Amino acid sequence: MSTTWNFYAGPATLPAPALERAKADIPNWENTGMSVMETSHRSAEYDVVHYSAMNLLAELLGLDDDHQVLFLQGGASTQFAMLPMNFIPKGGSADYINTGTWSQKALKEANIVATGRVAGSSEAEGFARIPNQEELDLDPNAAYVHITSNNTIKGTQYHAFPDTGSVPLVADMSSDILWRPFDANRFHLIYAGAQKNIGPSGVTIVIIRKSWLEQANSSLPTMLSYGTYSAKDSLYNTPPTFAIYMVRNVLEWLKDNGGLQAMEATNRAKGDLLYRVFDESAGFYRSPVAEDSRSYMNVVFRLPTEELEARFVAETKEVGMVGLKGHRSVGGCRASIYNAMPLEGVQFLAEFMREFARTNG
Repeated sequence: MSTTWNFYAGPATLPAPALERAKADIPNWENTGMSVMETSHRSAEYDVVHYSAMNLLAELLGLDDDHQVLFLQGGASTQFAMLPMNFIPKGGSADYINTGTWSQKALKEANIVATGRVAGSSEAEGFARIPNQEELDLDPNAAYVHITSNNTIKGTQYHAFPDTGSVPLVADMSSDILWRPFDANRFHLIYAGAQKNIGPSGVTIVIIRKSWLEQANSSLPTMLSYGTYSAKDSLYNTPPTFAIYMVRNVLEWLKDNGGLQAMEATNRAKGDLLYRVFDESAGFYRSPVAEDSRSYMNVVFRLPTEELEARFVAETKEVGMVGLKGHRSVGGCRASIYNAMPLEGVQFLAEFMREFARTNG
């Protein structure tokens, strides 16, 4: 069977063992004579999957007892509005650090339902880097400070999270959650669409500090209140059961393969390999990102001309690599190398890149 190396930014590649497990389970899951997609979310069999996924995520992140894992729908885009609806009080505001497309979208939604304030930005430099702590203008009375931990389009990533003092820190970690160990308990809330680094599309992970949830707006529509999901362990209505099942499979694969420390070692090896190709190419491959802000999940780059970029994307597809075209808003090329992308796939890409530069430089 031929291999396709999937470099799409999302929905993205999934670990082969997680997919193989699903393949075996679909016709007759847990000897029920049904697939997990057909089984009631109120059944004892599904309960095992649901709580296993929650507990595995809490274990891998080292969450304390004040943090709870929730499963929602609507993607990170719904969280852009749901977060301020729940936590920005009437007459208050929240701080947003603007590092690109997704933080801009989050800020826009905040200003529809409440008030968001730009507390730092790298927009003047084309979002080529993450703002430094010294550049931030943080409001000590803000409801929270919001960051986007990794930027899929611009290819930047936080390598040290900002110090927000006593103000709650919130992060959209859709594209790099679980890529390395970090102190998740620092955050009052983390949200992540699963379809990049933790599972398939259809489920959104929310990790929330329960003591902060007590301060949330209680006058919201039922399905837009975090309290609804917290009180019922994300089982108030029918959750995306198959997506959660796949998240469980991915988390077990991650744990079995050494957890977050092992993921970080592999992810750094993959990213360093590609950035080394850039640095050794005498300018044929150019990263538009400041070196200290380079992402280890989404590696963006340009070639000398758009014609060469189009040829590069076409030829990579011919040899079994897909998803290397840059986002339509910025052009160029992009390799998304999430946890499930094996080092072997990145080595294959690096070898192709060196040969392409040799023959087209």
